[in-house]
Amino acid sequence: MTEDAPKPRKLTTEEKRQRKSASRLYAVQALFQMEAAGQGADKVRREFEDFRFGAVDEDGTEMAEGDPDLFRRLIDDAVTWQAKIDQATDKALVAKWPIDRIDPVLRALFRAAGAELVTPATPPKVVITEFVDVARAFFPEGKEPKFVNAVLDHMARALRPDAF
Repeated sequence: MTEDAPKPRKLTTEEKRQRKSASRLYAVQALFQMEAAGQGADKVRREFEDFRFGAVDEDGTEMAEGDPDLFRRLIDDAVTWQAKIDQATDKALVAKWPIDRIDPVLRALFRAAGAELVTPATPPKVVITEFVDVARAFFPEGKEPKFVNAVLDHMARALRPDAF
């Protein structure tokens, strides 16, 4: 006779939101790592899911748990739709600053946000708000969050005009 494992408790709405936010941050980090280290999506995705989602570092700091489905979708869609996303980003940037000349963290952020914007699953205004928060996490003292807001607003209007 075997005992049934206890059912995992259902996540609250706030816990689901936090996991999605964490997944967006992890997606930016993963896309940055893929570009910087020349690593493939499968390897980086496994590394993040196995060693970052909910992990505890050597200082005892617990990393946030992520939503693996959203994380995978953002990585896969960023890779699949990279040309379309980069083109939309280029159009949103000043002509003198094509995407390949901007900070690699911002480039990864625009690709992750663009991946979420190319599908109708999340309202564009939510995507913009979430990724502006990610920008604040990477650039807490800089002007980058305002820049990200402007670029993503332009991208969202180009990629999902029906949502405005």
